[in-house]
Amino acid sequence: MRRTRFTRAGLAVLLLLGAGITAGTVPATADDAPSAEAPASAGLLSAMQRDLGLSKADAEERLAAEQRATALESKARRAAGTSFGGSWFDASSGTLTVGVTPGTSAAALREIRAAGASVRTVAHSARELAATQARLDKLPAPAGVSSWHVDPEANTVVVNIVRADERDNDVQRFVARAREAGPVTVRRVATAPTTFAAGTVGGDPYYTGNVRCSIGFSVHGGFVTAGHCGQTGAGVRGWDGTYIGNFQGSSFPENDYAWVNVGSGWWTVPVVLGWGTVSDRLVRGSAEAPVGASVCRSGSTTHWHCGTVLAKNETVNYSQGAVRQMTKTSVCAEPGDSGGSFISGDQAQGVTSGGWGNCGSGGETWFQPVNEILNRYGLTLHTA
Repeated sequence: MRRTRFTRAGLAVLLLLGAGITAGTVPATADDAPSAEAPASAGLLSAMQRDLGLSKADAEERLAAEQRATALESKARRAAGTSFGGSWFDASSGTLTVGVTPGTSAAALREIRAAGASVRTVAHSARELAATQARLDKLPAPAGVSSWHVDPEANTVVVNIVRADERDNDVQRFVARAREAGPVTVRRVATAPTTFAAGTVGGDPYYTGNVRCSIGFSVHGGFVTAGHCGQTGAGVRGWDGTYIGNFQGSSFPENDYAWVNVGSGWWTVPVVLGWGTVSDRLVRGSAEAPVGASVCRSGSTTHWHCGTVLAKNETVNYSQGAVRQMTKTSVCAEPGDSGGSFISGDQAQGVTSGGWGNCGSGGETWFQPVNEILNRYGLTLHTA
């Protein structure tokens, strides 16, 4: 939903208030705030029904189950210790499953089950799988290798290769070396990932040079976004062409994160724009949703779309170079959505990086986890 001339002229103060999170965003009303009785707005539930094929009751039940699973994951990880083999959310049962290696103590198993998680014995610990991925991260990857990540449910490191390039000598050489690194499974994908920046077009929300991207989340003093949208020092303009600030830090490839300071009459609020599809979302924290949980994205091109978390800590091999520790989702995105917000309920998850496909035919999108960005630059998320 585009802002009207009336909104721009008559609500200038509110537009400036929201500009640091998504150009033109206004604060959510009290009715928008999630609560124990009403964890989601009608608009959010509607979007989940549309994108996930759920009924309203199913969407409400799923959100409540995901909140419980998010809180449970950290407890299960501590209880399992070095035996922890990863965890994943099962949407059909609404439960979190925790993988543990053989020999896990009976006390740890009792603690995990008592907390409400299911337990599955797996061959490899999360630490072992992470070490395998780290060895892959040191290998030069050809363009035909799309990405690689730890799949906790399959208990392996998955290497995604572009189907059309699977017979390429460099791809086969990478796969062979990957298999030597540890437990690896090869999967084929339709196409290689690309970033979602775009040339300047009319509309929202921020611009640097001739590139349009989307604002991610407010932090105290600015906002976070994707690193490929601009280099450190580059100036940033808002939806109305006025100066906002500059990229204070930016990293791409290897990472895909950045942050921009906010000044010149602009300031920030803890809000993600719902684009009329859902009520604007208040941001209350950054607890990390588990694999299998639902997640939604807000961006300046395709606005509001939802899907699920497919994988974490995936290395994505863009044409510009590999980006590590990304989260993969089934949410669609298109050019101009780069940098935009990924949110689960009222918890910030990350900023849009890239993917494949579009919002007409579908696809997959990766985001850079927001907590990594906050830690890297010493930033504090602006929360409600």
